[in-house]
Amino acid sequence: MTSRGDRRLAGARRIVLKIGSALIVDESTGHPRQQWLDALADDIARLRQGGAQVIVVSSGAVRLGRARLGLARGALRLEQKQASAAVGQIGLAHAWQETLARHDIVVAQILLTLEDSEQRERYLNARQTMTTLLAQGAVPVINENDTVATAEIRFGDNDRLAARVAEMVSADTLVLFSDIDGLYDSDPRRNPGAAFIPEVRKITPQIEAMAGAATSELSNGGMVTKLIAARIAMAAGCRMAIVDGGRLNPLTALLDGRARCTWFLPSAKPDAARKRWIGGTLKPAGSLVVDDGAARALAAGKSLLPAGVVAIKGAFEAGAAVLVCDRKGNTLARGLVAYGADDARRIAGRRSADIETVLGWRGREELIHRDDLAME
Repeated sequence: MTSRGDRRLAGARRIVLKIGSALIVDESTGHPRQQWLDALADDIARLRQGGAQVIVVSSGAVRLGRARLGLARGALRLEQKQASAAVGQIGLAHAWQETLARHDIVVAQILLTLEDSEQRERYLNARQTMTTLLAQGAVPVINENDTVATAEIRFGDNDRLAARVAEMVSADTLVLFSDIDGLYDSDPRRNPGAAFIPEVRKITPQIEAMAGAATSELSNGGMVTKLIAARIAMAAGCRMAIVDGGRLNPLTALLDGRARCTWFLPSAKPDAARKRWIGGTLKPAGSLVVDDGAARALAAGKSLLPAGVVAIKGAFEAGAAVLVCDRKGNTLARGLVAYGADDARRIAGRRSADIETVLGWRGREELIHRDDLAME
């Protein structure tokens, strides 16, 4: 019989998978673990056949690159790590392209830094790129941009990167592959009597106390960073699973009821959590005044187009949070605007088809996409 966790995975519609270096790269040879990678690609194909969109957050570039550069084992200096990433990212992307091509799946490579998730315009651009790729049937393969990231701006580990990506794209499910099948109340490698925790609905101090440290030099993570990722994902309305990735076809094993995992379950769904974040936690930097027709369109769940805007108030950059008001000054919604204030003033009242002529470059059709709007 299929477990509840398996049903959750089977019912997922937008999934982010995080794979660490130790799973991707054979430590003894410095080459990709091709058999494991092919088996996971088969799992991804099965999820897609079930109607799910899949994003992969994949480590491994630094480990692949250091082997090809002949760098010794042990800690790398920042410049060595950046050089290794520059070499290894080519091989990593090729490995993913090759294995998913067996299922006629198109692969796209995206490299991110922490600033891409925190600077509003870059956040919107990254989100738009990923959602467009998913709509076209591609599998985005994402890694931290270690060739330019520094200690001050880097994510620090791909568990948190994966959670940020899940937040960006409003994923409903995040799967973190680990060397253990979930969360225990103590380290089961040291305590044979450790109790398995199948489900977590709130990350309490007691849950945090169960976390341990990283056990491999190939990973910056450990249960500590997985709990941090869980907190980010749950706040975004995304459920998260910690799964033992060491076996072949780990997702098929879950789907078929032959494996278990720990699920972290949020109180809200992704769309609701994102709307709540936009509506309640972002300070507006300005406002857009709309006509009656645009107000009716917003109430019907439509995006805000330039044609319906009659005035722009304030000074703001693209990606900023703004209020949307009617002519009487009533606040109708809050949203993330796709254009800065100066450009928004130039295209206000114009048809979307005229944007390129007015600005001299082709931007988005909407001033605020409906996914980036929270109605009052």
